[in-house]
Amino acid sequence: MASDLERKAKDAFVDDHFELAVDLYTQAIELNPNHAELYADRSQANIKFENFTEAVADAQRAIELDPSMSKAYYRKATACMKLEEYQTAKAALETGASLAPGDSRFTLLIKECEKHIAEETNDISKQSVVEALEVVKAPETVVAPETVTAAKEVHQVPTVTASKPKYRHEFYQKPEEVVVTIFAKGVPERNVIVDFGEQILSVTIDVPGEDAYNLQPRLFGKIIPSKCRYEVLSTKIEIRLAKVEEIHWTSLEFSTGNTVPQRVNVSTIAGIPAQKLTYPSSKPKRTDWDKLEAEVKKEEKEEKLDGDAALNKFFREIYQDADEDTRRAMQKSFVESNGTVLSTNWKEVGSKKVEGSPPDGMEMKKW
Repeated sequence: MASDLERKAKDAFVDDHFELAVDLYTQAIELNPNHAELYADRSQANIKFENFTEAVADAQRAIELDPSMSKAYYRKATACMKLEEYQTAKAALETGASLAPGDSRFTLLIKECEKHIAEETNDISKQSVVEALEVVKAPETVVAPETVTAAKEVHQVPTVTASKPKYRHEFYQKPEEVVVTIFAKGVPERNVIVDFGEQILSVTIDVPGEDAYNLQPRLFGKIIPSKCRYEVLSTKIEIRLAKVEEIHWTSLEFSTGNTVPQRVNVSTIAGIPAQKLTYPSSKPKRTDWDKLEAEVKKEEKEEKLDGDAALNKFFREIYQDADEDTRRAMQKSFVESNGTVLSTNWKEVGSKKVEGSPPDGMEMKKW
């Protein structure tokens, strides 16, 4: 049955019916989910159908199933170039070229990637210097930070609305990173696959006997794949994305309506100190939000609490300043003991179940 679907998908692709080809390959994959060739071919169909994010994910899955498949690297690179992710594309091409040394296509695309990377680097350097000089020349004027479009508009073909995702996810951010949390309880680490691109996050949770979960957004901004990491915990999967620029992400996923505020890092140029950027306002009085935030934090720190409130604040401060192992120990001990034990020693609680320890005169009951 899977072979018949594969043959029909190939025929549809040859006839330029790319949407039908994608659908047929998807049906074949459902019957044979570990066949690398099917993912590589669906990747090619998605490229023709201009579903570039899905094409990258398919090519990556083919690589995971068969790391020696050179065409999977080529298709991943092709889709990444369409998304203007030239660093990721170049890395895929270099690996593919080592597997197929006689294929000149890899060499040609590597040169094209290098050209785009050089242009990007040159443009960013020029823009930073020009904007910095403009700020220095007019120190008395209020300068609004420039905004640039995050990426060229990519044509997206409408797809059928998917059913409600199996796992809920959310994100929060710091100046230097975005933290994505997927609330997947009790998932073994071996069944979780996470891959990072320049502006792509790909997460697959594939538990035997259950439908696979896929989260494959094109991200709001670019990230540094080598500095990104993830951790599979007992109640969730926590993914940390290192930002290329310390800008505020208005959403996790990129869309053509979003614009990325350009962060101008104006260092001292020719001995002239940098000027702080401010935002224009029609109000006669300006609010120093940095100062206000500092005052609020100071008040919170000096606030005097009693009873349970003081105890909860104490635990929050311990958790906030703790390392990952300490946090894991606190979470595990609190959850498994039904809130009666809170340990900070991961070596002690990591390898065994934490039993409940009720206060004197009380007893544990299971509901």
